[in-house]
Amino acid sequence: MGCFEGGCMNPELGETDCFYEIRPEFVHEVPKTRFKPRVGKTLSMRKWNSAFTLDGHLDIAKVLNRIQRGGVHPSIKGVVWEFLLACYDPNSTFEERNQLRKHRRDQYSNWKAECKKMEPMIGSGRYITMPIISEDGKPVQYPSNNNCDSDSEHNGTVAVLNAFPTKLDVNVTEAAVEKKVIQWKLGLHQIGLDVHRTDRTLVFYESAANLAKLWDILAVYAWMDKDIGYCQGMSDLCSPMVILVENEADAFWCFERLMRRVRGNFKCTKNSVGVQSQLSTLAEVLRVVDPKLHQHIEDLDGGQYLFAFRMLMVLFRREFSVVDAMHLWEMMWAMEYNPNTFSAYEELYEDTTKCRLPKENDMQLKKYGKFERKNVKAGSEDSLSIFLVASVLEARNKRFLREAKGLDDIIKILNDINGDIDAKEACKEALNVQKKYLRQIKKL
Repeated sequence: MGCFEGGCMNPELGETDCFYEIRPEFVHEVPKTRFKPRVGKTLSMRKWNSAFTLDGHLDIAKVLNRIQRGGVHPSIKGVVWEFLLACYDPNSTFEERNQLRKHRRDQYSNWKAECKKMEPMIGSGRYITMPIISEDGKPVQYPSNNNCDSDSEHNGTVAVLNAFPTKLDVNVTEAAVEKKVIQWKLGLHQIGLDVHRTDRTLVFYESAANLAKLWDILAVYAWMDKDIGYCQGMSDLCSPMVILVENEADAFWCFERLMRRVRGNFKCTKNSVGVQSQLSTLAEVLRVVDPKLHQHIEDLDGGQYLFAFRMLMVLFRREFSVVDAMHLWEMMWAMEYNPNTFSAYEELYEDTTKCRLPKENDMQLKKYGKFERKNVKAGSEDSLSIFLVASVLEARNKRFLREAKGLDDIIKILNDINGDIDAKEACKEALNVQKKYLRQIKKL
């Protein structure tokens, strides 16, 4: 993938800013990225290409080591992410991946066509930000001169004209199916509203086509995922895929693989939120590694750790700039990498994030990421994001103990760190917290 503004002369050393150009009116509002490609540390296009055999097998251990040291150069992030997210098996050949890619593109095309039959706005290059049906499934009609978004910067492309629901096919009029269609259509405008707000500081999203691409992917995913559908926050997770991966179907499958890791966070019931289990684990980790801070938070009636909800839900998107969030993600995925995940993903669709090799295969641990190696040895299934949050809290131990007199103070302190965290250092500290935690629980 090339530079968006065509300004990078040297893909090995080029600045990241030209790949993710900021709109002029937001330049002073967006934290400057801390990520800079570094020769000898960052995975470059040359190092990436050299990691493949002639027929296409990838030396994943070599790649992981490089990413964990310095991330991925912007020019190749998209293709590298496809492997980090287990879209492809490193042991596959070029030909095998081409066949799988074609199959997946066809599958996405079929899903998108299915959605387009129910809502013609899908694939039109536009998107919806106003309700198109009522709760009982009846069309919501608007005056012909009323666009759903009057923002002139999109030249009126965000409209609801001719976006009324089509009649259900005669063969799919069963009540359960009709209810699902209605539920899906009811959420389309919310997806549009979120799309309209996502990463608006980037020049990339001045393009109505790019906004519509993000909306289409999220709309198709909402239809495909029977249990979760669409929830706020998913647009933040999907946006980098749209930015990095040119082909819409390929971007969809990257997002779908990411959702397999985190979709449990979006499962909510009347009694609990999906991310609650991670918050509980976070509380336990901090109780073990920093009992004094944990007790202080408990005393402030913050024992449920809901102040960390956003960090875990959207993987630190709000705490980092777009570029640094991407850098953080790829380092996390490299550290969490499990060579057996691809096979698990291809065999079944479950609400699971990992599938580990049995312990007798520990000799292959060099193909695992740093974090996952320790997890496998300890028989743990905790995610790196939990230890990242714990490391952020522990690093500000003194300030929390000195200044936090209530939950509002905790939230204020956390808000103060937005844009002021180094992704590489955060991952390093998270590994230290994991090491300390595993050592302590082993003693217990």
